[in-house]
Amino acid sequence: MHIPEPTPADKFSFGLWTIGYQGRDPFGEPTRAPLDPVRSLEELAKLGAYGVNFHDDDLIPFGSDDAERQRIIDRFRQGLADTGLVVTTATTNLFTHPVFKDGGFTSNDRDVRRYALRKVMRNVDLAAELGAKVYVAWGGREGAEFGASKDLAAAFDRYQEAFNVLGEYVTDQGYDLRFAIEPKPNEPRGDILLPTVGHALAFIETLDRPELVGVNPEIGHEEMAGVNAAHGYAQALWQGKLYHIDLNGQNGPKFDQDLRFGAGNVRGAFWVVDTLLAGGYDGPVHFDYKPSRTEDDAGVWVSAAACMRNYLILREKAKAFRADPEVQEALRAARVDELARPTLAEGETWRELLAAELPDPQPLGERGMAFEHLDQLALEHLYGVRG
Repeated sequence: MHIPEPTPADKFSFGLWTIGYQGRDPFGEPTRAPLDPVRSLEELAKLGAYGVNFHDDDLIPFGSDDAERQRIIDRFRQGLADTGLVVTTATTNLFTHPVFKDGGFTSNDRDVRRYALRKVMRNVDLAAELGAKVYVAWGGREGAEFGASKDLAAAFDRYQEAFNVLGEYVTDQGYDLRFAIEPKPNEPRGDILLPTVGHALAFIETLDRPELVGVNPEIGHEEMAGVNAAHGYAQALWQGKLYHIDLNGQNGPKFDQDLRFGAGNVRGAFWVVDTLLAGGYDGPVHFDYKPSRTEDDAGVWVSAAACMRNYLILREKAKAFRADPEVQEALRAARVDELARPTLAEGETWRELLAAELPDPQPLGERGMAFEHLDQLALEHLYGVRG
């Protein structure tokens, strides 16, 4: 099977915090030196990437004065021009500094909530200035560990208020920018608000401007919640709310591993790619992973290249699976095509359904669905023995 080389047309993007991860974890100090953001642009361009994403603090160290902030922005903008990379998305760090220990938008402390909104709005300005179309919102500290510590109804009120304010802000400023909520069930908080795609989609419908807010599912976060990641992407696509995606690797419901894409649950990754292709997703393909702390600087770029290569491998395998005549026959045998046919005929109502003569359920129950054969064909494509 021929695997194409990554090009900007594939729209692969990386966060500055991903390749810039220094290897620090709760049990160990960093194993790599800080990575200059402009060098990140240069190395990613060499690998065939399309764009970058950043938290405000990834690019501009927390506490920088206005002059230093502008110097950093000007240098980064020049780096973008020199490499041809684009800023696909941006986000705000509302989780590292101690001020956000109880969250940003839902902190019990009103002064913190006001500070958080101002911090976001300032980086929204920069995101719009640099051409980003999506603003990701991961509420890593929006949650609780203790039952009595958070008035949950009030917390949802404040979460709603924050997105209503931000929706009004981008509208009044004339920014061509939408928000994407990134769900996660836990870590760093014991329990995080809006823990899954479904929670986020339901919450969005309560907002003043729901059309400005979608979701940014991450494979690892969905698997941490014990749900099927491909199903989450599919529902977001179905509802027109898949505004951005985060791809990485994860081995089941444990801590957030952030493995390179294609590592961890390979079968799940295959179905995510298949789902994105079937749903016509055409936005940035963003990798939210962390190079292992075992790697040196060279290993960082090996892992970044591997994320893109693994996506291209799985993309080719998914295409081959769908084009395989035996698979197409197996899909028909499994009656997958029948699911697209409405249950009621055109013009039929419940009245006609009640009056209709239906088949005997006994033989229907005895009729096999042929799913095992269909799934085995998918595995053989994934294993590389077909196609």
